[in-house]
Amino acid sequence: MTPKKEFLPSCPHAALLTDLYELTMLQAYWANSMHDDAVFSLFVRKLPKQRNFLLACGLEDVLTYLEELHFTPQALDYLHGLQTFREDFLHWLSSFSFQGDVYAMPEGTACFANEPLLEIVAPIGQAQLLETFVINQYHIQTLTASKAARVALAAGDKRVIDFGLRRIHGIDAGLKAARGFYLAGVQATSNVLAGAAYDIPVSGTMAHSFIQAHDNEQDAFRAFARAFPQTVLLVDTFDSLQGTRKVIQLAGELGAEFQIRGIRIDSSDLKALSFDLRQELDAAGLDQVNIFASGSLDEHVIQDIVQSRAPIDGFGVGTKMGVSVDAPYLDMVYKLASYAGKGRMKTSTGKETLPHQKQVFREEEQGEYVQDTLAAFSETHPGRPLLRQVMHKGQRVSAGRETLTEARDRAQNELAALPANVHSLSPASAAYPVRVSQYLEQEAARIKAAMTE
Repeated sequence: MTPKKEFLPSCPHAALLTDLYELTMLQAYWANSMHDDAVFSLFVRKLPKQRNFLLACGLEDVLTYLEELHFTPQALDYLHGLQTFREDFLHWLSSFSFQGDVYAMPEGTACFANEPLLEIVAPIGQAQLLETFVINQYHIQTLTASKAARVALAAGDKRVIDFGLRRIHGIDAGLKAARGFYLAGVQATSNVLAGAAYDIPVSGTMAHSFIQAHDNEQDAFRAFARAFPQTVLLVDTFDSLQGTRKVIQLAGELGAEFQIRGIRIDSSDLKALSFDLRQELDAAGLDQVNIFASGSLDEHVIQDIVQSRAPIDGFGVGTKMGVSVDAPYLDMVYKLASYAGKGRMKTSTGKETLPHQKQVFREEEQGEYVQDTLAAFSETHPGRPLLRQVMHKGQRVSAGRETLTEARDRAQNELAALPANVHSLSPASAAYPVRVSQYLEQEAARIKAAMTE
């Protein structure tokens, strides 16, 4: 599944989708002839208290952006009008294109604090310019995929559908979140544009307004069943038990032509209500009619429903997953790690960074992850290296051409390999171990000492 660009919103001035200071710094590097290669590292400083792991997501959009990045005449005219930039610099921008290399964890990889999700090796101005866009795309997709992973884990083998578009913060976020949800294990989305753009299965039922628009609920069910014989009927507009009994009455009227697949409940005590509704359906011989639940769901509510063995067959999850309500942001940063062949680092309290291009080595025992080692890229350690080159001199290499299906499959394998305490919904008693290699620690100490001389 590769994105279908004809369905995706685009902007002819995408190079301006950045903070002003990225452009002023680019001019400063250019004016001072600072064109040596730099390494910038994208990582999350600390996991939110409510998260034991994250799922890396956002690489596809970053690579597409890098392949197409250029400044249009209209964009250059706008920058000229700001009266901030030199004319010769703007002329140089007219032929700008990204010429660097990109190393990244494949999408769907489980990751932890301080581990680089992505590293860019490019002339320093080029790499600097990308900061805002890279964080923006990785942040929304990693955030929402990580939330959805928790929802999918809580649901187990029950179906989960994304209902989040209407309250997600904007069009781009709504599209990218739907992609991240699917990558993390959600089976379908109500977002039709996301379905068209990413080949994600789409799903939906009916609105309360259709029922309210009829003189009585029974007529509404009859009418909707004529239009969509195999639909799911919403039974809680007035009274869920009475609504379900009217579905049973409809089954009697239609006989062998009754094809309704399920009923949906969206209010009240979903867990308790589902037992009553299941009893009614089964007594009427409608054991094939599923019960689907929605309405203010999150992973904790779903886990409680599943553990109680309530007869709910699937969930529509919207706002709380869409905005990652319990952890609405990640402390994600994009920091310089090397310039002109020398390790660089930040040493301010609470915001220290590590120097050099890096690699993460993941060890496992009997199919379960046990430890990661954060090391310099030149090092070798036990375990599987997680970062791989996905772009060379501005062009994707084969590792950068994965499908969404491949990333989704990886995410499922990654989640299955996490220790039980890590994929628990509760904060882990002990964080997953990520150790820094001795060489990298020594390099950090050496560079820090040299900075104070």
